[in-house]
Amino acid sequence: MSSVIELLKSHRSIRKFTTQPIAEDLFRQLVEAGQGAATSSFLQGGTIIRVRSPESRAQLSVLAGNQSYVQSAAEFLVFCADLKRAGNYCREYGKPFEGDYTEHFIIATVDATLMAQSLVTAAESVGLGICYIGGIRNNPREVSDLLKLPKGVYPVFGLCLGYPDQNPELKPRLPLSVILKDEFYNEDGDAQAIREYDKAVREYYRTRTGGGHGISWSEQVSVLLSEKSRPHMKAFLAEQGFTFR
Repeated sequence: MSSVIELLKSHRSIRKFTTQPIAEDLFRQLVEAGQGAATSSFLQGGTIIRVRSPESRAQLSVLAGNQSYVQSAAEFLVFCADLKRAGNYCREYGKPFEGDYTEHFIIATVDATLMAQSLVTAAESVGLGICYIGGIRNNPREVSDLLKLPKGVYPVFGLCLGYPDQNPELKPRLPLSVILKDEFYNEDGDAQAIREYDKAVREYYRTRTGGGHGISWSEQVSVLLSEKSRPHMKAFLAEQGFTFR
């Protein structure tokens, strides 16, 4: 089997890092690998903010929910969806800027995400570990002010990057039959497959390093989708110019 396939199937989030820095040349190669990702309509709608200041890292750690690895990772990056850069050229060429359409928001968000995942794959291929930090959306206004993000730009997520100082177990994923459908959407057999999967997830949480809560996947996602989730995001995005026409 392809070594790349094996690499992708073995992904784990790393939350403890050594103090070893990432060589600058390697870091820039990783960013260039990220740039190689697909981009819709050649927009290239992602921007990366590299945060090196210990003071800024400390603030971001708190804003993201007191996640200490934001400070301890060799690198901390914030991936932003960016319509401002391309929008600048609407004015230059005398065209109206229509960047507040929902489709443009989706394009920029997907571009930033694809760029991040290509960078992550490159990083893991050379022995680095990563952890995505969605928690920066807990306080997106404060994060944006700290990073001086203008209108047309918003922080999608953060990324910790460094050399691993732990070897966590691989978390089981949903059965292929549940997420891969032929021809059309159907749920035939899903309930039974998920019941079996729930058993595996409970066992994973029960036996993983440091112990765990023993909750199943279905229980976990039922909590997630039964609670309000960052209700401030809609108003924040509107402030940043994403009004979803």
